[in-house]
Amino acid sequence: MRIANTVNDSIVDGHGLRFTVFTQGCPHHCPGCHNPGTHDAAGGREATLEELVEQMKKNPLIEGITLSGGEPFGQAAACADLARAAHGLGLNVWTYTGYLFEHLRDAGDPAWTALLAETDVLVDGPFLQKEKSYELHFRGSRNQRLIDVPASLAQGKVVLWEEEDLLAKFTVPES
Repeated sequence: MRIANTVNDSIVDGHGLRFTVFTQGCPHHCPGCHNPGTHDAAGGREATLEELVEQMKKNPLIEGITLSGGEPFGQAAACADLARAAHGLGLNVWTYTGYLFEHLRDAGDPAWTALLAETDVLVDGPFLQKEKSYELHFRGSRNQRLIDVPASLAQGKVVLWEEEDLLAKFTVPES
């Protein structure tokens, strides 16, 4: 797999503490992209599945991994293998993409289908500068969706992921 970088303890690339892999190579070239150094498919460095899994295992506090970019679906087979390994460790998987869920689902690409099947939450759609907002959780522009992939695949339509209200769990009801 060709990667730009990893972050061992991200809190901005999905819910909870995450191990984030920034894949190298992106065909979208979104104006205002926060990671333009990942666009060149020949940039970055090679990383093995074993190397990335070992990095994941070093932090017992992570809740999941995030595949970001670049464009993870540009290396979908390798990303699916990494996501499968993460699931094997009991971690959840978030994947960021400039493609729309419907395009990925309907394209008939076996590697894309495999990565979707190993993704718990998909943040889809290109970054749009005119839709940029710092108020959004886990996405850069308002057009991007946080999709519950297993529910969406099961129902045959997009089901949005909703952040659990953790405070509500600990609120004592009034008597």
